[in-house]
Amino acid sequence: MNLVIGGTGFLGAEITRQLLSQGKKVRVLCRRKDGVPDGAEIFLGDIRQPETLETACEGIETVYHTASVPSITVFWKPFYETNVAGTENVINVCLKKHVRKLIYTSSASVCFSCVPQLGVNESEPYPAKFLAHYPRSKAIAEKMVLDQAAKKSGLLVCSLRPHLIIGKHDRHLFPRLFQRAQRNRLFRVGSGDNMIDIIFVENAAVGHIQAAEALTDESSPVNGSAYFLSQGQPVNCWDWINEILSMKGLPKVNRSISFRTAWNLGAAMELWWKICRFKTEPLMTRFLAAQLGQSHYLDISKARRDFGYELLLTMEEGMAQLAEQFRK
Repeated sequence: MNLVIGGTGFLGAEITRQLLSQGKKVRVLCRRKDGVPDGAEIFLGDIRQPETLETACEGIETVYHTASVPSITVFWKPFYETNVAGTENVINVCLKKHVRKLIYTSSASVCFSCVPQLGVNESEPYPAKFLAHYPRSKAIAEKMVLDQAAKKSGLLVCSLRPHLIIGKHDRHLFPRLFQRAQRNRLFRVGSGDNMIDIIFVENAAVGHIQAAEALTDESSPVNGSAYFLSQGQPVNCWDWINEILSMKGLPKVNRSISFRTAWNLGAAMELWWKICRFKTEPLMTRFLAAQLGQSHYLDISKARRDFGYELLLTMEEGMAQLAEQFRK
C-alpha cells in the first residue's frame, strides 16, 4: 500500500495517478478532497498534526512525501512548521508505524547558492548561507530524511530534487506568469542568455516511482541518497518564457533590467516586507533575481545510473501538450 502525502498537489496528484494506473493501491493524505485522482483512498489531515499521520500510515509500505510550503515570503515560521517540523513528524510516524520506505520530495534549490551552476551533480554542497526560507527549510528536512540511512533506523529513504516542475495541470507557475504578463509586469533579468533546467510533472512523478522501486534494501545505492531530476536538456530561460507566452497569445518580454539592479531591488524589497510585516510575496528578492538571471542546470546521470530514470515525456512532447492546452 502506498501513501502520497500532498496528493492534491501538482506533483502528488500525478504520482497518485501513475501508481493507480499501474494497478497499485494508493492512499492520499491531504487537507481537502478536491483534486484527488479517482480511485485513491482519501484521508484528510495535515503533517503538522502527528495524530492524522498515524492514522494514514496504518498498513503502509511506501510513503511519498510531497507536501510543502513553496514561496518566497520573508518570514520563517510557515516554512519551519510545515517543511521542517512537518517532515520530522512524517519521519517519526513512519518509524512508529514500521513504514518500509520514505521517498522525500526535496528541491534542486537546496544546493543553489545564487551563482551560476553549469551541469552540477549531487556533490554540490548546500550553501553556507541561504537567501530564501524555502530552500533552507527543504535542505534541513532533506538532511533529516537522509540521516535515517546513516542511523540504520530500519526506514529506507531517498530524496528527489526536481527542478522547476511544469505541466498541463500547473496551478502556480503559469498562472502567475500569465497574470504578470497581462499586467505588463514582466522584465527580463540580466543578459538573457542564462540556461535553466525544467521538468515535466509526469517525469518528476515517474522518477519518484522508479526510485521507490529501486529502494529494495539497506544496501541499495538509492538508500540515503539524493538525486537531481530534470529533462536533462536545459533551455534558454527567456526564450522559453517567451515561447510559453506566445502559446497563450501574450506579448513576449521586451523590457529588461540588469542582474545587479534586480539583486539590489530584491534586497530592498525583502527589508521593506520584513519591516512592514507583509505576508504576501515580494515582487523581487535576491534569490528570485538569481533564479531568473543566472544559469542553473543539472547533471542527472546519477538518477539514470542508480534507478534507471527515464523520461515519460520528451521536451518536444511536453511543449506540444502545453501548446494544445493553452489554445483551449
